[in-house]
Amino acid sequence: MHGLILRTLQVYVQDTYGLDAWTRIADESRLDPHDFEAMLNYDEQIYFNVLNGAEIILSKPSEAFLEDCGTYLVSHPNSEGLRRLLRFGGVDFIEFLHSLDDLPDRARLVVADLELPDLELRDSSGGQFQLKVARGLPGFAHVMVGLLRSMADDYGALALLDYSSGLRGTHLIDIQVVETAYSEGRDFELAASARSGEGA
Repeated sequence: MHGLILRTLQVYVQDTYGLDAWTRIADESRLDPHDFEAMLNYDEQIYFNVLNGAEIILSKPSEAFLEDCGTYLVSHPNSEGLRRLLRFGGVDFIEFLHSLDDLPDRARLVVADLELPDLELRDSSGGQFQLKVARGLPGFAHVMVGLLRSMADDYGALALLDYSSGLRGTHLIDIQVVETAYSEGRDFELAASARSGEGA
């Protein structure tokens, strides 16, 4: 299990629930030390231990925990870098959806040894889409549900999502885009503004 994934879970808990909550989850998961190094690899069982510990300490099913983590990855100020990377996928939510097939490859450009499940988007008429998440990283489809909901809000789109299990360990996310310009959405500029301090 790539350390970046475990580190993401750690930072998500610390930013959302506080350091004490993470300490309790780490104790419940029998982690020693309590901190993960993003560029190391860990036994996959540690990942399941953390999910189980979070379920106990936070009284939240692991599916909901991972979905909320996906929301965090887009909406929290500490994840602005990832949000910007995702927003480069398109000028609106539908263009973003069509960019998802390339997301695992783009992730590897940033972290060469990070293996994410393959994604395949099927486009039907009337704003109906289905995202197929290949088997691989357990729970990744739930993270994607939270990420997609948050990205729809980010673009100002109104979208309805429904998760289901597919065949041979795959997962399906049905996406109905009701309206692409439902609300104003969050501000986004292609180039991050760099301002020098005037009068400093």
